[in-house]
Amino acid sequence: MPYYTYILAKARNSTFYTGVTNDLVRRVWEHKEGLADGFTRQYAIKNLVYYEVHDDVTAAIMREKLIKKWRRSMKMQAIERMNPDWRDLYDDICQ
Repeated sequence: MPYYTYILAKARNSTFYTGVTNDLVRRVWEHKEGLADGFTRQYAIKNLVYYEVHDDVTAAIMREKLIKKWRRSMKMQAIERMNPDWRDLYDDICQ
């Protein structure tokens, strides 16, 4: 079963949220619908701008913790390497 580390953003160069899940489509949908309590709902953070796939949950969690420690500039560089236009990647992962 794959696990995912992901970053959501409100808009380009705005507030970020980093998370981990075993069902990226469902989890991003929950953020978009406001069903995920907490930070993303409070700040209306809904756009999937970056994600990684991992083979096991331990690797995904370790990566999430590492990304959360990154400076903002490092997060932006990672996002821009994968997604230079900062598109919401939700439609891409639903296909």
